[in-house]
Amino acid sequence: MTAKNSISKSLARASFTALSAVGPAMRRLASRSSVQATGKFLRQQLWIWPILAAIILGVTGLLVEQSVDKAMSRQREAELNTILNADVEALKIWMEDQGQTAELVARDEKLQDMIAQLLQSNTGGVEGERSLIYSKTQTEIRTRLKPILSSLGYMGYFIVAENGVTIAAEQDAPVGKQMGGYRKEFFDRVFQSGPSVSKPYRSPLLLQDESGEYRANLPTMFAAAPLKQSDGKVHAVLGLRIRPDMQFSQILRVAQAGQTGETYAFDKDGLLLSNSRFDNDLKRIGLLADLPESQSILTLKLRNPGVNMMKGERPEQLRNDQPLPFNVADAIQGKSGCEPWEYRDYRGVPVVGAWTWLTDYDFGVCTEIDVEEAYAPVYILRRAFWGLMILLGIASVAIYVAMFLMAKQQKMLQAAVLQAKQLGQYALEEKLGSGGMGTVYKARHAMLRRPTALKLLDVDKISGSSIARFEREVQITATLTHPNTVSIFDYGRTPEGIFYYAMEYLEGINLDDLVTRHGPLPEARLVYILRQVCGSLGEAHAAGLVHRDIKPANIFLTQRGGVQDFVKVLDFGLVKTVSDSEQAHLTSTNAVTGTPHYLSPEGISQPDQVDVRSDVYALGAVMYFLLTGSTVFSGQSVVEICMKHVREKPETPSERSSKSISPQVESLILRCLAKSQADRPANANDVLKELNQCAFQGTWTESDAAIWWKNRQDQRQQETQVFTAELHEAAMTTARSEANATMERTQL
Repeated sequence: MTAKNSISKSLARASFTALSAVGPAMRRLASRSSVQATGKFLRQQLWIWPILAAIILGVTGLLVEQSVDKAMSRQREAELNTILNADVEALKIWMEDQGQTAELVARDEKLQDMIAQLLQSNTGGVEGERSLIYSKTQTEIRTRLKPILSSLGYMGYFIVAENGVTIAAEQDAPVGKQMGGYRKEFFDRVFQSGPSVSKPYRSPLLLQDESGEYRANLPTMFAAAPLKQSDGKVHAVLGLRIRPDMQFSQILRVAQAGQTGETYAFDKDGLLLSNSRFDNDLKRIGLLADLPESQSILTLKLRNPGVNMMKGERPEQLRNDQPLPFNVADAIQGKSGCEPWEYRDYRGVPVVGAWTWLTDYDFGVCTEIDVEEAYAPVYILRRAFWGLMILLGIASVAIYVAMFLMAKQQKMLQAAVLQAKQLGQYALEEKLGSGGMGTVYKARHAMLRRPTALKLLDVDKISGSSIARFEREVQITATLTHPNTVSIFDYGRTPEGIFYYAMEYLEGINLDDLVTRHGPLPEARLVYILRQVCGSLGEAHAAGLVHRDIKPANIFLTQRGGVQDFVKVLDFGLVKTVSDSEQAHLTSTNAVTGTPHYLSPEGISQPDQVDVRSDVYALGAVMYFLLTGSTVFSGQSVVEICMKHVREKPETPSERSSKSISPQVESLILRCLAKSQADRPANANDVLKELNQCAFQGTWTESDAAIWWKNRQDQRQQETQVFTAELHEAAMTTARSEANATMERTQL
């Protein structure tokens, strides 16, 4: 693990160093290249367009959805506040009207005279209570108020003295009794502040319900006004009884939204002061007793169950342990607010709502509507949009799958053609090797019967850009006529879509294998070979072409027409046309191309500055390798090698090699390896001129080359004989084993 971590850290440091050395220019070029590559990819891969359309439509849809959500939330907030304000204003108007009505009744002079008489009987104790109940004035008050209250819709009345004793009422039970609790607080406030309306509370007296039966603990509330004497002093308070489940609750339903909207009132303990419109549902989910007379008013405590009880979900906490709903808790603190996004109401249903606290009346009011109804248009739009997105996604996947299957079938057909060893008029015999763009086979023309090297564009790399680059390699190579440049015979495309070109078949060895197998070359042989390489490149450089991938593996040594050590320069696939900028994108000139051990400094840091002197640098690196048997620079990573090309001064060949090297040859190699392009020979022809002027050690003639090739042929024959003998011996051993096994089975 430590070694791996060290390597990873080294690679990371090397990568950072590389980016720093390359600089902003290369990053700009890489960015430009990425844009070009993206454009080509989109032009070639048509299947990507439906997927891009789906992605763009999806992103657009999300943005539109967010905009619609915001617009809907603002609209819903405005609607909720409008409904709340309408209900609250209606409630205030009603309560003020009730207070004024109570004040109007309290101004009855005859009533005031009667009350003055009753106040004289308010002596306290049992006798005082009896005198109030059986007073003739008590009867007269009832007689006078009954038709008035009946016409105004009131259910009864209370007249309370300043000491809190009820001196008159529609029934005898409260007369002469001292008031307490909220009722006393309310009537005391009326004494001090004037007409007012109480909040609903449960009456301790027997009152008539809707069916006319007398029941205790029914909801009640009072509109009250002070009774004043002739001198203006308040001597009692008149309270008119109201049925809150009828009038108060109905006022809160003046405005409500849709099928699930409701407005309700609650006190500081979260007790519901009005009837819920969902009483039947509350009975079904167990929040109300399933009895005909059960009502939510003054019964239901508003709590957040944390789950949607309307869907059959059951909370884990008991009702009293559950927290107040968000809106109720906020209102109890005296705040007004609106939540256009969801929160849970007392049923656990996600709702949106607005609320306020009425300080003058000591209770809060809230209006709500279920989220599903509030945002129904958004949900419909959202379902329609995602439905279309799913259909588009399915269509995109179907197009992709169809094109993938078609491409796969075409590749299978191409593979079948290769497996059949027949490509048009060429019969494939054996695979010779593979490179960056394609695979090379030995083939034979059906009519000419001559051996041919057939280069096929790899099936996995077929695209518009690869085809154009493949065609360009053929066209450029075909324009070169130097005998040391590989010759092109034919180019075409089979009905199965396989691109190929035919070139002369070469038997021999490339310089990379030559040095690897036989060691560094003598100086004389190096010069003999390099003269031919420079001749081939000289023609290309004169035509304004840069090879860009000169390396030992692309220089082939063969026998041709009785000439030994005959050179062929191969693989013009990365050729750059210096004068033709329109063709630049075909060879990716803005990207690092070539083999790291033979890349010029400008080919690494400034790929757009590559010219024929970059090939000269590569020639110097090839000569260095042929003489020393090692590359100019080595390293643990490509980045490290590239940075050495850019920064470090190379070790001289004589320091690296065990053989002596002539100063002129060494000087030429080092000048070819100069970091600055201006310090190198101008082109391959200049290198050739200097080679011809170099004094080098030893000689290399046609006879020397013939001897070397004869020895190589003899060595290969010996290796073939040994290999054949080993195969024969292995076959005999296998046959004997099978025979022995057969005899053993026969005996058994």
